Amino acid sequence: MFGSTPAFSSFSVDDLDAARAFYGDTLGLQVSEEGSGDMRMLFLTLAGGARILVYPKGDEHSPAGFTVLNFQVDDIDAAVDALKDKGVEMQRYPGFTPDDKGVHRDTRGPAIAWFTDPAKNVIAVLQN
Repeated sequence: MFGSTPAFSSFSVDDLDAARAFYGDTLGLQVSEEGSGDMRMLFLTLAGGARILVYPKGDEHSPAGFTVLNFQVDDIDAAVDALKDKGVEMQRYPGFTPDDKGVHRDTRGPAIAWFTDPAKNVIAVLQN
């Protein structure tokens, strides 16, 4: 039914300007803004052209209880080091045993590390 229909994912934030700075300046994504006033929203453009809508919810925002975005990298150690150099902290979750860098390494899956955006939405970086 929707196999040939364009689609995009979305998630909310509590501060659109902080999200613009984080996704654009810290993560280096292409960020565009659409709308005006209370109807402002951001579009993140990922490698390959996929777009993600980021919309403001202000005080009504609740961080997603799941990972909203995953970045596949060839070298997770270099990616985590680069994130830390920009002030991003890796998250540690119960049930996972990360190394000193905050990377969870397990033979059952890819090496993965989690961090949050300024609105506390969870993002992952994982080694392909």
